[in-house]
Amino acid sequence: MGLMEGVLTAVFGGGRNRLAETVEVFRENAEAGAARAAAYQGAALDQFGREFMIERRGWFDRFMDGLNRLPRPALALGTLFLFVTALVDPIWFAARMQGIALVPEPLWWLMGAIVSFYFGARHQAKGQEFQRSIAAAVALAPQVQANMAALAALQAGAGSAVPEEETALEAANPALDDWRELRRGA
Repeated sequence: MGLMEGVLTAVFGGGRNRLAETVEVFRENAEAGAARAAAYQGAALDQFGREFMIERRGWFDRFMDGLNRLPRPALALGTLFLFVTALVDPIWFAARMQGIALVPEPLWWLMGAIVSFYFGARHQAKGQEFQRSIAAAVALAPQVQANMAALAALQAGAGSAVPEEETALEAANPALDDWRELRRGA
């Protein structure tokens, strides 16, 4: 017995698994590797979520955002207004278009550049806001996954939990019993 104990202690150590430690020198422990990968992914998601957090904004920022939203609807509604006035009062519309025909070409180029830069900057700001919302959604992914796993466990293992709960409630509800009696009688 002492010889076997000596051999086993030499191979497996006193409370340690020397064989497993030796194998781990040549091959990664899959469980430890998965834990490291999960920690790395969680840290990356946390960093990504913090990078794109939506900060609280003051009244001035909200006012400026509202003001920035005006040009596109104003341009669209103005164009529709021009179509309507062309139908309602063609003489008035023709007089205004003659005035626009007198605008020099460099001014049209300047107007095009201003409108292009405005809509380009707006597009970039909205794109960044969209990325922030995606980061917030991705940060919620582990919570959603945990909720889905809990729901799947409830569905698979506790299919009878809801009916038992309902029967306990039904037994303690005399009004429900009276109502059922009335329905059976009718």
